[in-house]
Amino acid sequence: MHMRKIPQVKQHTLYLVLDLGIRSTLFLHLRSYSSPNLLIRSLPFFLWYSTMAKDHPTSSNFHHLCYFLFAFSILSSISFVYWSRCLAPCNTESTIALSKQSQSFDLLAYPSAWNHLSFSPNPPPRLLKIALFVKRWPHRNLAGGLERHALTLHLALARRGHEIHVFTTSSNSAFPDYPDAKIRFHPTPPSPAGYLNQALAWEQFRIQNTTEKPFDVIHTESVGLFHGRARNLSHLAVSWHGIAYETIHSDIVQDLLRGPQEPRHPVLTERVAKVIDEVKFFRDYAHHVATSDHVGDVLKRIYMIPEERVHIIVNGVDEDIYKPDAASGQEFRRKVGVPDHATLVIGLAGRLVKDKGHPLIFEALKQVFMENESFQRNIYVLVAGDGPWGNRYKELGPNLLVLGPLEQKQLARFYNSLDIFINPTLRAQGLDHTFIEAMLSGVSVMGTRFASITGSLIVGPEIGYTFLPTVDSLKKCLYRILVDGKGVLAKKGEVARNRAMQLFTAAKMAAAYERLFLCISEGAKVKDNIDYCKYPLPWDRRR
Repeated sequence: MHMRKIPQVKQHTLYLVLDLGIRSTLFLHLRSYSSPNLLIRSLPFFLWYSTMAKDHPTSSNFHHLCYFLFAFSILSSISFVYWSRCLAPCNTESTIALSKQSQSFDLLAYPSAWNHLSFSPNPPPRLLKIALFVKRWPHRNLAGGLERHALTLHLALARRGHEIHVFTTSSNSAFPDYPDAKIRFHPTPPSPAGYLNQALAWEQFRIQNTTEKPFDVIHTESVGLFHGRARNLSHLAVSWHGIAYETIHSDIVQDLLRGPQEPRHPVLTERVAKVIDEVKFFRDYAHHVATSDHVGDVLKRIYMIPEERVHIIVNGVDEDIYKPDAASGQEFRRKVGVPDHATLVIGLAGRLVKDKGHPLIFEALKQVFMENESFQRNIYVLVAGDGPWGNRYKELGPNLLVLGPLEQKQLARFYNSLDIFINPTLRAQGLDHTFIEAMLSGVSVMGTRFASITGSLIVGPEIGYTFLPTVDSLKKCLYRILVDGKGVLAKKGEVARNRAMQLFTAAKMAAAYERLFLCISEGAKVKDNIDYCKYPLPWDRRR
């Protein structure tokens, strides 16, 4: 037993040292240009590091980076110990959030997810003209999480009466028509690199803003609108669906899973530089929306954005589409060929690519099938999505059913056919919509133990299961669900749905964004004599 635990301890130690080192490196890079004393204090290390480089000319860049991060982790150890000691007494955020709901307070200073608050379900007294900058508008089922967020949010806002103008790239397909919503599209040809053409999109925005009613608020999905043009716009908010700091954890995991013949990518050095760049230009955006609790914390502490400019609004999906429907689930099972005697039905969905963790779960399933005849014979796995790993799954036998990409209504039936949904992602970024879709459907979930997942979604064993991004850890979870069985999974699914209905619906997300937009919009308080930045307002619902 002790021998089996040692590698896990070493792995966690590596994460800790790298995390401390990365934060120290980031801080020194940001401050060294303006702090001579700090630069002098780091000079002995620089000399030592230079000597190491000369003595080992054949070492890889990654090897040097490890020395670099380890040395700086020592410098940060004192502050880390202090932080660890004060964590319990200093972590009063939850207490503050709960106590604030019983009295009026400034929303911009609210430390937790706005989804916890109860805003009015009715349209507000004032309707807004909103400009949205997004790289692509989703077409049918061809959309990533960012595009789906843009569609779900702004369609909900438009149906509440707001006027939405979408500045996006043109497409070969016609833009959809929404007869019950005021959405206008302003497409432009993409840049040579495939991004939103900033000059053309901004010119269209300028014309709309000057010749018609000015925009009340501007919203950009990630860097849909570049920071240079966003600077000095106080009525602008940016939603982050993934930041470079999060991806460092993903890079470490993927390197640990790298095969012996695969070359190591010198990505960590580049990633630290990208984090530094983000810290420098993120400050140009007036307001930041973190789509998970973890990202909100990183933006405040690591990216050093003032707390009153960081707002947590977790993702939501359409609760009218994703909901429990046992009959449609049974029908879907029969349609795709799952027999009635199946012990459990497991589901996977999304892009079937490496960084979504499909090599990891492929190997885990392969080993479990070889080790356990009952699992292989009685467990069925449904795979919804498209990508290179779709064909690989077919190698695992007739109980692996690859369904291809599904339309939204088919996807809802897919979730209702499952006993548990697994997302093995290796990307520690944002808040994956597939988790939320499954939870709203009343399905228990299993996911990688990343901070965004454990901090916002699978917050306890009563909802589902989490695993380390290793084959052994994932196998243990697979065996665990076999032991727990349908009854336990069904109870976890009920708890998961209750949490999702409280936090992750499109209605909750749209109401939170609506209040933020009203709060930061141009001249809202003067025009309406209402301070939308206060909570609760007379028409807000109390819990």
